[in-house]
Amino acid sequence: MRFRPEQHVRRQSDFLKIREQGRRIQGGLFTLWWLFRENTTDETRRLGVVASTKAVGNAIQRNRAKRRLREIFRRHQELLPPGIDLLLVARRDLNQNSFSVAEERFVSLCSKLPTATHA
Repeated sequence: MRFRPEQHVRRQSDFLKIREQGRRIQGGLFTLWWLFRENTTDETRRLGVVASTKAVGNAIQRNRAKRRLREIFRRHQELLPPGIDLLLVARRDLNQNSFSVAEERFVSLCSKLPTATHA
């Protein structure tokens, strides 16, 4: 399944809302923040990706980390409950490990997410 434009978290206010009101799960290679959107019938799963210079490194390393996280989301978005916003914050170890290790970590974190918007 494609990673469509409507699945991107783009606005700074949305990033802040996920961080302030959402919940966090540490994944070692990345941190997963999640928040269910309220008062909406939209069941799209959305993703925002952050890779800072301090945490990941130079532009080449940051772009590689973001590409990896977007691809992992694209491959496994069906594991996520509908109407959820995710924020993946890359860590330095993400680029040091293989893609399959990061993918397995994401899948295991997805199993810890609640399935209902009331959680």
